[in-house]
Amino acid sequence: MLAYIIIFVYNFGVHYVIFMNIFEKLKILAASAKYDVSCASSGSNRINAPGGIGNASYSGICHSYAADGRCISLLKILMTNICIYDCAYCLNRRSNDTPRTIFTPQEIADLTINFYRRNYIEGLFLSSGVVRNPDYTMELMIRTLALLRCSYRFNGYIHSKIVPGTAPELLQHVGRLADRVSVNIELPSQQSLRLLAPEKNKHAIISPMQKIAKTIEENCADRQHYRSTPTFAPAGQSTQLIVSATPETDYTIMQLSEHLYQKMKLRRVYYSAYVPVNYDPKLPNISKPELWREHRLYQADWLIRLYGYRTVEILSAQQPNLNRHVDPKVNWALQHVDFFPIEINTADYEDLLRIPGVGLISAKRIITQRRIQRVGYADLKKIGVALKRARHFITINGKMHSPLRLQPNKLAHALSDYGDEPHQLEFDFTGVRQP
Repeated sequence: MLAYIIIFVYNFGVHYVIFMNIFEKLKILAASAKYDVSCASSGSNRINAPGGIGNASYSGICHSYAADGRCISLLKILMTNICIYDCAYCLNRRSNDTPRTIFTPQEIADLTINFYRRNYIEGLFLSSGVVRNPDYTMELMIRTLALLRCSYRFNGYIHSKIVPGTAPELLQHVGRLADRVSVNIELPSQQSLRLLAPEKNKHAIISPMQKIAKTIEENCADRQHYRSTPTFAPAGQSTQLIVSATPETDYTIMQLSEHLYQKMKLRRVYYSAYVPVNYDPKLPNISKPELWREHRLYQADWLIRLYGYRTVEILSAQQPNLNRHVDPKVNWALQHVDFFPIEINTADYEDLLRIPGVGLISAKRIITQRRIQRVGYADLKKIGVALKRARHFITINGKMHSPLRLQPNKLAHALSDYGDEPHQLEFDFTGVRQP
């Protein structure tokens, strides 16, 4: 059902932009968006207005599960897969010979509303390749969001990408229309950008993030005095890092993430294991993504973001990469056996969070139950403590329930996530005080 073809010529390539029916566009642009992982729970409670349609809630948006067990989904698409950049790792880079197409703002608005009315989705995640220049691309996305919010009165969740290099005045418009915004850093250093994405630079990425962080802070202050003040990105901002495409260590990556949480007040940093979709001599020669590394980075991120750890506690210049065989919290515990065992019935909340197998909720439940009665071994399982890990690091009423008695190497083999034979694992606990 092809209507006609327009050819776009850029500096080092030719784009054959195929204008097709909306379902063919959707197939191409939804597939092109799958490598962008920086979307999850909404964190927004935009309330439906009289005469409007939809609402956003804290329960979550995206292909994930809400607190009540519901599976939540959203329409995740690119506005276009046309791109003026030639990033080595990207499927949509300028030099790739791939079908190109573009949605109009009206088409995306119609798709979103029709899918919502059919109960297929509860929100929209909109990203885009860069067509013409960052400002032109951002203006197209703003028109789309304005149609949804103003013409259709759609109050559901919207997550919008910000194109690096976008003018500050356009950021204001996006933040007023979207619940969450995100600028993808993609690569952890300027050197890596220079190698794999030479048309991008760190300043063009960091500058809008700083502007968004400042505007969110000012908006929160204004709303404390004037409740009628329009919200600006109420679900905050996030970003995405590609890992294993460049030689940065986990230590470098986590230092960057910690800085973003502290200085930019980001809600989330997402980590995406490099997926080999292009051939390029500058790219690493790997056959499949290092998902185990991505998983470990998320675990370390949670410790920094929610548990009060710092990067220098988890990693160091001497040990710059996360342990493949045990999670970061267990690894920290094995390196600090002198901190344990912890008595469940007397430890404060911060110390409870250092115990492997004890989470944010279970630590609060322990504190709550202790106000009524002492916690026993049988109570811990009901509370939600993962006793397989926790029992090795705790005492209950002075009694320890682990036969391993805080011996790091034996614990490391017992707590390995991968179930390898002991002789296949490599752990270095030299210098660690033995109990």
